[in-house]
Amino acid sequence: MSQQIITPELCDWITEQSRAGHPSEAILGAMVGSGWDATVAREALARMLGGAPAAVVPVPPSSSDGYTPGLPEPDLVGRPSEIDAGDRKVKIVLSLREPRVVVFQGLLSDAECDGIVEAATKRLARSETVATNSEGSEVNAARTSDGMFFERCESELIRRVEARIAALLRWPLDHGEGLQVLRYRPGAEYQPHYDYFDPAHAATASILKRGGQRVGTLVMYLNHVEAGGATIFPDIGLDVMPVKGNAVFFSYDRPHPSTQTLHGGAPVIAGEKWIATKWLRQGVFN
Repeated sequence: MSQQIITPELCDWITEQSRAGHPSEAILGAMVGSGWDATVAREALARMLGGAPAAVVPVPPSSSDGYTPGLPEPDLVGRPSEIDAGDRKVKIVLSLREPRVVVFQGLLSDAECDGIVEAATKRLARSETVATNSEGSEVNAARTSDGMFFERCESELIRRVEARIAALLRWPLDHGEGLQVLRYRPGAEYQPHYDYFDPAHAATASILKRGGQRVGTLVMYLNHVEAGGATIFPDIGLDVMPVKGNAVFFSYDRPHPSTQTLHGGAPVIAGEKWIATKWLRQGVFN
């Protein structure tokens, strides 16, 4: 994993947690459990609170315990125009290093897009997000879409797509959540947000037991949108247009705004937008 830096935002967060009455041991545990290196976390606490707890804090398990080191990452050595994803070649449209953002062309065939949409249609319900002040999920005004989740490898089509993603991003198939499919009607949007789990949230400790932090996101476009519906990255001024079969990937090495992975779904102006999202975890998701 890339070097972690103690940012002003992290320092502010530590100060807020301390003022809220959380002991330093709990703050340290939340940071480590959310993906921060224990040594960096201790240094940050010492800097802000005048000393870190002496007790040894568990670090994320090693690869032998079901965790894969580093981050999901396509093989872009030599700046290739396309890469092998196992059963097909996928073209590279755009690649940013900081933050890591890659746009792929032709990740899915038209038939695969149509098959996913058809299978998802009868299972759609109003999309939810992690509940604001408790565990579980809830309907959120910031997310005006309909959605559903496939079980991992629940059909031959889903298995084939997930295997391709695993090969493309060089990340184990079982380190990913099931595909989520979303439909956005005209006017629907998803306001800018982060995909990692907030270390300060009440539900995070429980969520992390199922595979650790999210470390990467792949958004696949399942149809052509008449107007609107771009995936936007406000921090870096990037808009990715929804083109059927294409996808945008981004990764984040810590649960913090310094990753510059703030993103959202711009309102659909005309037509509908269908996407499938794959979230990648540190460890085996179950």
